[in-house]
Amino acid sequence: MKGFISDITRFKNPAGFVVLLILSISTAFVIKSSGIKGGVLIFLAVTGPIIATAIIAFPKFGIIALMLFSVFINFIVRMDLTSFPLGTVLDGIQALLILGFFIKQKYTPDWSFLKTPVSLMIIAWITYNFLEIINPSAESRMAWIYTIRGLAIVTLTYFIFSYHIRDIVFIRIIIKIILGISLMGALYAYKQQFIGFSGFEEAYLYSDPQIRDLLFIGGEWRKFSLFSDPVTFSYNMILGSILCVGLMFGPISISKKAILGSLIFFYLSAMIFSGTRSAYILLPAALCLLAVITLSRKTLLIALFGGFFMMIMIFMPTSNITLYRFQSAFKPSDDASFNVRVNNQKFIQPYIRSHPMGGGLGSTGVWGSKFSPNSFLASFPPDSGYVRVAVEMGWIGLLIFCIMMFTILKTGIDNYYKMKDPELKSYCLAMLLIVFAFNIGNYPQEALVQYPANIFFFLVVALINITYKLDKEKRNEESSLLLH
Repeated sequence: MKGFISDITRFKNPAGFVVLLILSISTAFVIKSSGIKGGVLIFLAVTGPIIATAIIAFPKFGIIALMLFSVFINFIVRMDLTSFPLGTVLDGIQALLILGFFIKQKYTPDWSFLKTPVSLMIIAWITYNFLEIINPSAESRMAWIYTIRGLAIVTLTYFIFSYHIRDIVFIRIIIKIILGISLMGALYAYKQQFIGFSGFEEAYLYSDPQIRDLLFIGGEWRKFSLFSDPVTFSYNMILGSILCVGLMFGPISISKKAILGSLIFFYLSAMIFSGTRSAYILLPAALCLLAVITLSRKTLLIALFGGFFMMIMIFMPTSNITLYRFQSAFKPSDDASFNVRVNNQKFIQPYIRSHPMGGGLGSTGVWGSKFSPNSFLASFPPDSGYVRVAVEMGWIGLLIFCIMMFTILKTGIDNYYKMKDPELKSYCLAMLLIVFAFNIGNYPQEALVQYPANIFFFLVVALINITYKLDKEKRNEESSLLLH
């Protein structure tokens, strides 16, 4: 603080006054000529180095910054404040966290988190993604470069979270941030539903006919809130809801359980505005796993009551388009889009069987259309996280991916039964249910590729092991105290 004050006092002279005056006039001129975009750029130029240093020196700050920016990046992009590729800012935050990780390891080395089954499978998954560069069936190496940049860096955040999250206090902060983000997302969805879209959002909706075709259904716009699209928004509401369910099994008061129950209702009601049918089945799926794991009378009664309520919602007659879309999620044979996806999957199965390593990373979707537009896979719509893995990385990649997810779920179940601390146990339970739900949701949609879902997923996976580690440390401390 003293150094900061002394730096300011250096400007208390005629030369300093002239420098500050020139800077003020220059800033005013830039803002006048470029508007708010110029002001944003000046702000980033001034604060960027400070924030970068803080991310490296204070990784907990960096983790929170990564979580928040991954949520708001698409909202900022839609505002069209700058033409600067903001996605590189997220890449930069993750790269700085990785740099800070290696700097910390130099002074306080600790590689114990790499010895868990989950860590080993994630390393195998990352390694296979890098091996895709030599895939003989790949049409474009450039598509691999653009795809691996985001995929590998995002996956590496698992190790960043595993190393830097070391206490229950920070876990509580992370949980509150996630619940707060979900609350803001739900509130903004209500604003879009009952007040309307903002001007920049309307400009986005009408900027491309394909956007209108995807989001305007049955005479009503699907809501996406702060997120990139309705699917990502709805899955984030599911994440918040399942997190609340897990927390309710912890040592908390009745009033806090009531608050969590109210949040669940609010998140789910906002989720309906997204019109994402695949999201509707995720909470019931998570509750089924919850009932099996906990094996308590209370849980079974809740599951039965929830199932009865769901049956009423599914089969009650309605003319409401939103409720009809909800009902159609449980009647897939009546859904034309579902049948199209099934036919697409049958069509692509021979290709998957004949290409063990698939068509290469980025061979479908945006990068496929850009870098290999005339290829067989460029126009194929995967419409599923599992199908994309199978098509781009072959049945070998799909096998590794499925083993990795099985390992995560098995570890979560094992950890839950081994843990003693009720608070940490409730956190582990919540993370396990979220991983299970996202795996279910990754079949009808690509649940793990968009921000912030991809960041949150690996954060949740890391917390499964972190909570167990903290519980084990607490038990060891209690045992040592008893011995002394």
